[in-house]
Order: sequence, then C-alpha cells, then structure tokens
Amino acid sequence: MAKEGAEKAEETEQMIAKEGGPEAAQGGGGGGGSPRAADTKEMRAVLLAGFGGLSKLRVSRRPMPEPQEAELKIRVKACGLNFIDLMVRQGNIDNPPKTPLVPGFECSGIVEAIGDNVKGYEIGDRVMAFVNYNAWAEVVCTPVEFVYRIPDDMNFPEAAAFPMNFVTAYMMLFEVANLREGMSVLVHSAGGGVGQAVAQLCSTIPNVTVFGTASSFKHEAIKDSVTHLFDRNADYVQEVKRISPEGVDIVLDCLCGENTGKGLSLLKPLGTYILYGSSNTVTGETKSFFSFAKSWWQVEKVNPIKLYEENKVIAGFSLLNLLFKQGRGGLIKGIMDKLIALYNEKKIKPMVDSLWALEEMANDSTETSEAGEEEEDHEGDSDNKERMPFIQ
Repeated sequence: MAKEGAEKAEETEQMIAKEGGPEAAQGGGGGGGSPRAADTKEMRAVLLAGFGGLSKLRVSRRPMPEPQEAELKIRVKACGLNFIDLMVRQGNIDNPPKTPLVPGFECSGIVEAIGDNVKGYEIGDRVMAFVNYNAWAEVVCTPVEFVYRIPDDMNFPEAAAFPMNFVTAYMMLFEVANLREGMSVLVHSAGGGVGQAVAQLCSTIPNVTVFGTASSFKHEAIKDSVTHLFDRNADYVQEVKRISPEGVDIVLDCLCGENTGKGLSLLKPLGTYILYGSSNTVTGETKSFFSFAKSWWQVEKVNPIKLYEENKVIAGFSLLNLLFKQGRGGLIKGIMDKLIALYNEKKIKPMVDSLWALEEMANDSTETSEAGEEEEDHEGDSDNKERMPFIQ
C-alpha cells in the first residue's frame, strides 16, 4: 500500500512537471497556481456548499487571501483528507461552521508571502502547516505558529500526510498515556493514518506489543506493522485476553459506541483508555441521527467509583481543539520538532496511499456509499469510494 502510494505520488509530480511545472497544478491534488489566478487575485478551492453528500462539494473560484500579521501565505502543493473532514462535510460535529466553506485542516507547500512580525521564514521555503479550515485550496494563510519546515528528504505529498496523523499518535501515546518500554497498546483502525503512525511510533520503544483491529482485506498490507492483528468484526476482546490475560496498558479508540466498554474492560490496572474519534456515528452519505443515537446508546456508562476501584484512566484527545480552541500551538511545535527528528533518523515515515487532482472533485460527484462499517477507509485508504482529492 505504501509503495503503491509513493509510486502514484511520483507519477503525479512527474505529470505536473511535464505539463507546466509546479505552478501549473498542485502536486497531490492541491490545485495549482495558474496565471489567471495570479492575475485576477483569485484561486481555485473546493467549496462545501451545504452539509450532506458529495454533491455538496464543487471546485469554485475564491478571493486570494493575503497574510495578516504573524501569518504566512502558502502556495499549496498537497493537502490531507482525514476522517474529521468527512464529519465536517456531513455537519456531524459540535457547533459546525456555517456553509459555504472550504474544508481541510493540513497542507504542504511553498511560502509565497510573509506577514508582519514573522521571523524565521523566507519566501520559497518548503513548509507543512495546520489550517483552521480552508486547506483545500490553491493558497492558504495561517499563523506562523502552525507552520513547520519540511525535511529535505520529504516530498509534498508525504508532508501533507504527516502533521495530523503523527502529532495525534504521538500526543496520545507519550503525552497522555506515557508509553514506556514493555507496554502493550490496542489501536482500532490500524489500517488508517493514525493507526499506522501509532504502530511506527510504538516501534521506537523497546518491547512494545501492538494489538490492532482492521478490516480483513487490509491485513496483508499492514500485517508487518503490528504485533497481533484482528478482523474488526471478530471478537477481538477474547483474542486479546487469550494472548494477554491481564489485558493491555493503552487503548486508542476512534470508534466509540460499544467499543468504549470493550476497551475499558481490556485495561490493566493503571491502564489508559483514550477516545479520539467516533467513526461509528457516521455512516452513509449524510448525517444520520439514527446511527448517532445507536452509537451513543451502546456506550457503557462510566462509573467514577469503578475507575477508582480498578485503577483505570479514561481520557479524550482532540488535536484540532488543542490547536485552535485551547491555544497550545507552542506545545505542538515541540512535538513536531521531535517527530521531524524521528523522521530524519528514518524511524518513522508518513504513508501516502493515493493522490487525486483538484479537478477530479468536479468529475466524480456521483453519490456513492462510503461503506460506513469500514471506518479506516475514511482515514485514507484506496478503497474509499469518495475519491476525494489530495492526499489519502
């Protein structure tokens, strides 16, 4: 899967170079800077006209943004597609923003302009960045505290697949759960971007056992990245207990629903359960109150006294809230420095599954099922029939 993704990325970049250089189109589907866009101070972007299915997305021309104080203007070369983007499209988040809007929270590209009071960057620098929406466009502006230099050996598609997945995985493992040598971790959606990042980061610590759940057709591609791999529809609780009767030290749950109680039941004393998503609440093309209600109905009520008696920890993690609502950009900057160091030491590497050009958004707007039961598809596998643009 990773090899195929890298080959697709290389092919796309070669095509871009052949057809007019990096400014003619966006490597990884970010769209490209055209003379028309530059002359008219407009750009292309993927616009979400209203919450719902794929028909609500279209390529549109938007005013070109300019950097404000402490911001960088970035010519986007690639941007990421994450599960949160699907939830936003369906309006399946707390306090969704008003439409129309341009989705997307991470991108990579080249610094094109610099706002006042910005130090440490020059025009032409290769960077990756978090963006509070608007990443699915040819140009974005974002505060400098959310921008990071791309390592020399990392290409734009890899850089667009790096921040969200690896920062989320690192924060949960090391900042929240305090992963140490000899521990064990259960991660759901092991075939998704965060799941693969978790497996890679666990491999940097000696003797860490990784239990993973994923759809069976993905096992061949990810079997070498986890210690024990189970079908997501199987009774993984009994399988984990058979291998490790005491349970596991850390559970990373992006599913929610009935898996919450299962995860808590698998925790060892002093173990940590972390909820970082709720993909079981999302099925089909549009927001479903029934699937949302069913998922939450299945959540086992958490009794604080029981947590106290069993010496267990339950936690939640939202990277976007940490960045954009809780003002922890400085903390994330330190985490990115550590992750880039691990990348330069060749201990971790972002996985690029596929790339799609911006124009394919308008050409592939048919309403197809998202196969909600395959939750890791939404995190970036080639079986995702949405065929969204950019990095998967």
